[in-house]
Amino acid sequence: MTVDICNASVSLQSAEALTSWNAMIRAFLAHGTATPQHLGATLEADPDFAMAHAARGLFSLMLGRAEMWAVAEGALASAKSARAARPISDREACWIDALEAWLAMHPTGAIAALEKALQDQPQDTLSAKASQAIRFILGDAAGMRRSIERALPAHGPDHPLCGYVLGCHAFALEETGEYARAEHTGRAGLTYAPDDAWGLHAVAHVHDMRAEPGAGITLIENHKSAWDGSNNFRYHVWWHKALLHLDLGQLDLALSLYDSQIRADKTDDYRDIANATSLLMRLELEGIDVGTRWDELGALAAPRIDDGCLVFADLHYMLALSGAKEGTAADAMAARFARDAKDSGEMAARVADPGLAALDGLNAFAEGRYGDAFTLLAKARPKMQSIGGSHAQRDLFERMTIDAGLRAGHLDGAEAILLDRLALRAGHEDRFTATRFDRLSTARRIPAQ
Repeated sequence: MTVDICNASVSLQSAEALTSWNAMIRAFLAHGTATPQHLGATLEADPDFAMAHAARGLFSLMLGRAEMWAVAEGALASAKSARAARPISDREACWIDALEAWLAMHPTGAIAALEKALQDQPQDTLSAKASQAIRFILGDAAGMRRSIERALPAHGPDHPLCGYVLGCHAFALEETGEYARAEHTGRAGLTYAPDDAWGLHAVAHVHDMRAEPGAGITLIENHKSAWDGSNNFRYHVWWHKALLHLDLGQLDLALSLYDSQIRADKTDDYRDIANATSLLMRLELEGIDVGTRWDELGALAAPRIDDGCLVFADLHYMLALSGAKEGTAADAMAARFARDAKDSGEMAARVADPGLAALDGLNAFAEGRYGDAFTLLAKARPKMQSIGGSHAQRDLFERMTIDAGLRAGHLDGAEAILLDRLALRAGHEDRFTATRFDRLSTARRIPAQ
């Protein structure tokens, strides 16, 4: 038994395999494009390395695509065969348990297995990052913070991957409302890991939440090395930059970033679809005609109506279908939601609540039934964090709820959500908040007809 770059145990049999495995860890932490290549090289050098098979399975499930389920099941079978072939570490066994739990529709069980690995070896950066990734998918911000703070003491400056852990801590701090600490921690992490796109984006989130668009744009432009070489996560960083320009009222610039960067590759990855649909909808809420851009997204979303992996993904597919006027596909998505809501399991529970109400609310908004949209989206609000994503990503649904309320004349309800939104941002008023309070005041001055 040897140790990898995390100083955590692995049953690798050769120096070549260890080199590839360590490269995979660094790439995964940095959201690098070479992660799958390094993982493949590890398995080519050591086909019986159980943890690499388990990692392949977990990484496949993180993609939120139905066709990757079979890949993950195959990876689990390979991991179990590898475990039978030779002794493995407890850490590797935890990764197999994590994959098996998620495939059993129990992603919180996957988190528990990874946390067991961290309890035994808190210096295990890979397990810490994987735990945060799954918690992020489940919307567990408080859990992200507890987990990473347990690992922090074992990731001092002498740990080769300490910068990435600081980046994870920065994001958890931001999502739990500690904006000043999040900025300090994220910037400190970048001094240790200049290629940490996750840490950079954590600080960008801070500037978004504190209504500091200029500072956020400068941050992104001055740390291009942190994200320019990353995988499709770089499109998400461009999305953040577009949101910051949107907050400055630079709507045409935000739309140009959509064309030149955010949709530079016409992928159907749900994260890329989420970037695109949420930006187009934000622009439409500001009165911008986005032309035929919805059509491409609708065509990519239509084959995904039966995926059913993540409510977060499904709601953004529905935005694409609605924007592209794909009514038949949208109806099929709604019918599938109704079926899935009756199933058992952790994800089915999220479909039932808040998924059903949120999906119906998006449909009502698209059809101009703003009173229904407000009622349904407001009903979904209390549990919307459980669909995953960040405050910035879920803020689209907040904006749509507020605008539906304003358009339908539910002024007190819209004001209450505006005030909640302002409180989440520690009182920092962004452009959306300011303009909607103005609209609210105008509506109240107009006598009822």
